[in-house]
Amino acid sequence: QVQLVESGGDLVQPGGSLRLSCAASGFAFSEHTISWFRQAPGKEREPISCSRADVTYYAGSVKGRFTILRGVFENSIHLQMNNLEPEDTATYYCAADPHLAIHGNTCPGWYAYDYRQGQGTQVTVSS
Repeated sequence: QVQLVESGGDLVQPGGSLRLSCAASGFAFSEHTISWFRQAPGKEREPISCSRADVTYYAGSVKGRFTILRGVFENSIHLQMNNLEPEDTATYYCAADPHLAIHGNTCPGWYAYDYRQGQGTQVTVSS
């Protein structure tokens, strides 16, 4: 049975850093397209980063501040978030898919991913 568990969310001050983690069971992230999404209250879930092989995309709002990482072990991925801003406050979700390709300057939409079962982790940026 496939499961995804996000963790690492917290309350942090503006300018601070967090490292989110996503642990998978039932499959390994290797050779999968991996992605992080976020959803703020009252807003749609949006992709902020995705990666497959040597292709990585970041949304303009996080580019230069966030880094998507594959873990040392094949069942984990991470999102390193630096210089956090109040606008980054949201619930963050991971997703993965064995076949999706990344085309152009965007990530596949949420429902395109086969693996997206996690409950998310809350990030709050506030002083």
